[in-house]
Amino acid sequence: VQLQASGGGLVQAGGSLRLSCAASGRTFSSYVMGWFRQAPGKEREFVAAIWWSGGYTTYADSVKGRFTISKDNAKNTVYLQMNSLKPEDTAVYYCAAMPSRYSGRYRDTGGYDYWGQGTLVTVSS
Repeated sequence: VQLQASGGGLVQAGGSLRLSCAASGRTFSSYVMGWFRQAPGKEREFVAAIWWSGGYTTYADSVKGRFTISKDNAKNTVYLQMNSLKPEDTAVYYCAAMPSRYSGRYRDTGGYDYWGQGTLVTVSS
């Protein structure tokens, strides 16, 4: 199983980026896909999640209204559209996959079986 995250980069405050997470190696129809981020010196924190079956989404309060998580079933890819970026959004962003039977733990890094390698997002002020 492989999760390949991409799309990070340097952007000015107020700008936008779209992250991608390409999933391969198994069927993810019974999985929850999550995005997490980790800023320097801080713990990894939940950003957003989407249930592959049904498309239910949920967000951290800090990104609600600015970030949108979505999926493309045909491409087995999950996206994180990030708008109105702020300097405090600067972090390494990780995608992860969790069996949906554990979906109550969607905010918990420990609930996820598979992780991508991370992609760096830097927002300048």
